[in-house]
Amino acid sequence: MKKIFLLTLAILFLTSNLSYAFSFNKKGDKMLSLQEYSKTIMFPVGNKNDAYAKYFIGQSYISPVSTEQVKIYNVTFEPKCRNNWHIHKAKSGGGQMLIAVGGRGYYQEWSKEPVMMKPGDVINIPANVKHWHGAAPDSWFSHLAIEVDGVETSNEWLEPVNDEEYNKLK
Repeated sequence: MKKIFLLTLAILFLTSNLSYAFSFNKKGDKMLSLQEYSKTIMFPVGNKNDAYAKYFIGQSYISPVSTEQVKIYNVTFEPKCRNNWHIHKAKSGGGQMLIAVGGRGYYQEWSKEPVMMKPGDVINIPANVKHWHGAAPDSWFSHLAIEVDGVETSNEWLEPVNDEEYNKLK
């Protein structure tokens, strides 16, 4: 836990010193390209997230930041991209932490209102909580996904976030 806390503090410090950059250009509302957006964040966008594509609506990208001790991945979502509802299961411990590092996105727990995420925002997701996260309709979005150690952990992927609910987001 101490490692995660210190890592979180370091990441928050670094992201708080970056300029707050949405992923669209107000000049004519032209959406930034992936290449243009990648220049606004400090972590690499990575490769297409083909291994988990069936659990996403739209294109996502993934780049490992750390695969030892604490597993951390930078996940980037194109505008309108989101993952399915899912649960990070654990007998004890477990869960996930999200740290927004670019663009604008959303996190939502089942039966609760969506929460907007912008660079520097942190979401702590306890184990066994049904949720989804992804980009805003008009913005690229990147977050660090941090796996929290636990006992007998697994992911359960569920139904897609329906368009009717998603399209209500701003």
